[in-house]
Amino acid sequence: MIKKDIDWGNLGFGYIKTDKRYVSDYKDGKWDDGRITEDDTITLSECACVFQYAQTVFEGLKAYTTKDGKTVCFRPDLNAERMMTSAERLEMPVFPKERFLDAVRQTVKANEEYVPPYGSGATLYIRPFMFGSNPVIGVKPADEYQFRIFTTPVGPYFKGGAKPITVRISDFDRAAPHGTGDIKAGLNYAMSLHAIVDAHNEGYAENIYLDPGSRTKIEETGGANIIFIDSDGNMVTPKSGSILPSITRRSLMVVAEKYLGMKVTQREITLEEVAGGAFKECGLCGTAAVISPVGCINDHGKEIRFASGMEEMGEVTKKLYDTLTGIQMGTIEAPEGWIFEID
Repeated sequence: MIKKDIDWGNLGFGYIKTDKRYVSDYKDGKWDDGRITEDDTITLSECACVFQYAQTVFEGLKAYTTKDGKTVCFRPDLNAERMMTSAERLEMPVFPKERFLDAVRQTVKANEEYVPPYGSGATLYIRPFMFGSNPVIGVKPADEYQFRIFTTPVGPYFKGGAKPITVRISDFDRAAPHGTGDIKAGLNYAMSLHAIVDAHNEGYAENIYLDPGSRTKIEETGGANIIFIDSDGNMVTPKSGSILPSITRRSLMVVAEKYLGMKVTQREITLEEVAGGAFKECGLCGTAAVISPVGCINDHGKEIRFASGMEEMGEVTKKLYDTLTGIQMGTIEAPEGWIFEID
């Protein structure tokens, strides 16, 4: 496969239009057969439900070129399942799991020239999304929907290596108790936009949100789950009903336990114990960066610094990062079912 003439080593993390995308429409109670198209435009009524009541969900995953030259995706079955859960919560028709996987395969195959070569540090980002498409003026779910997938080649999230970041404890809430924090809905991210812009203006890389009920427990950031490494080298992650079930975080938990022999615990974590020095390393995990190391949390002027420091990723976090990316790139054997080959 001859790749596109792109300076792969200097790609940023932004949108670059590729040649093909996948589209399927839901009408009269069923999904059509779906199709690959070159048309990247969407024409909708001004009264489409997605515009009026934000009825939209999405996913994010990547395609990689492995060391042996294969094009693969990482655990897309979990993206399919999470999108089904998100759709059900917003009263949208689910896009079946097997069809989701086939749509990912078709879309990546149609854009295989855009899958960056092994060793470039770049990947092909894949964005499946679904939205209510017919006019709705009363507050109710749409009757018609569109499911789409587009792709875009992206560079490594951190050029020159991942340097520890400084984040802050936010005064805003990311999600409401018993709300939509545990699904991947566009409205959750809209709620975080003001907070992230404000954080950036104040010099912070991200916000850490506390539980919306008591505001004493660590939850997640605007776009990533959080992991901690305690003083004994164990991995601890926050547990809450309003945290998005990150595929990267769930994978890291398996890597920690099965590959690195670490004890893994998912439990409520209070801001008080974090401030008290219970953890020596901290990281934000998600599809884009895999792990972003955190060197410092600012809690309204009080700095909570981790022993791993501000110069480089912590020792344990680095092992987790290297092992998971090795699995994704084919240099480390993956657990059964984790690697989805595009053939």
